[in-house]
Amino acid sequence: MAGSCCAPSRGGDSAAIASLAPETGIQDDIQAGAGAGVHLRDCVAIPGGTALLGTNRPEIPADFEAPQIKRRVKDFWCERGATSVAQFRRFVQATGYVTLAERLGWSFVFHTHVPEENADALGVMGLEWWRRIDGATWDRPQGPHGAPARDEMPVTHIAWEDARQFAAWAGGRLPREVEWEHAARGGLGDVIYPWGDQDPNDQDFTPCNIWQGDFPMTDLALDGYHGTAPVHSFAPNGYGLHNMSGNVWEWTAEPFRVRSASSAGRQINQASVGKKLLKGGSFLCHKSYCYRYRIAARTGNTPDSTSAHTGFRVVYDKAPDPAPSTASGCCCK
Repeated sequence: MAGSCCAPSRGGDSAAIASLAPETGIQDDIQAGAGAGVHLRDCVAIPGGTALLGTNRPEIPADFEAPQIKRRVKDFWCERGATSVAQFRRFVQATGYVTLAERLGWSFVFHTHVPEENADALGVMGLEWWRRIDGATWDRPQGPHGAPARDEMPVTHIAWEDARQFAAWAGGRLPREVEWEHAARGGLGDVIYPWGDQDPNDQDFTPCNIWQGDFPMTDLALDGYHGTAPVHSFAPNGYGLHNMSGNVWEWTAEPFRVRSASSAGRQINQASVGKKLLKGGSFLCHKSYCYRYRIAARTGNTPDSTSAHTGFRVVYDKAPDPAPSTASGCCCK
């Protein structure tokens, strides 16, 4: 087991990758759009046009955040928050889906959230603050000795294929990187964060759920949360989207690769074959450790990796049904 500075990795083990396919018997229920009448959308319209991707003010050169380029995107619709536990539970109840973490029997939990009964759990070499916890899953994020997952929280311990299957069932998909950044900017243009350019700090400005204090031992939780926050917490950006910075890493549709033909870029892409791209950072990010809660920041991980700070958000190519109403459970605007 290894990982980047941001997330632990199962390492792309061949046995784990082979387990990514949905179990026989429920494939018909997970076909594209099968849950469109069951999943309760809570989304907003994102206007298309010229979108910015990357930055000319890079902070982590090794991630090739620069240069900033322009791309055209079409109109799309994006969930206001990351997929919640309640939304994912509806998917599981409708299809019988079993996540990869459940099939493999374990997932990664941050050390300060590990129940006392698991105090001797195996750590990750080089990332000792992560622990392998048997039985940690989307509905028991700390393992069987921890509390059940709360409905309003982002669903975590989600592998890339789990996220893709939910999105297809819901009639949507995972976003492309340019779509994710376009949505995160909220109409503000070339900004560092969804709210603008002001940096969060450890004193009096906490607009998102990240780490405050001395990582990895002391989390002051000045933003109100020691772990994940509800999917609709903190002020939304200009498009009405919550937690595009911090809270949980979000899987995207794309492989992790850098936009560079340099020798270093080619080496990174060769070493990253098979990895998928994640955006947004998490509640464990801090400027001194993992300054990846900026819009242009990015990381990659093997698609079989699951952890307590990794989830996803769904986008849609089609508008919701005409005249949606909150009574029907659809809140798209």
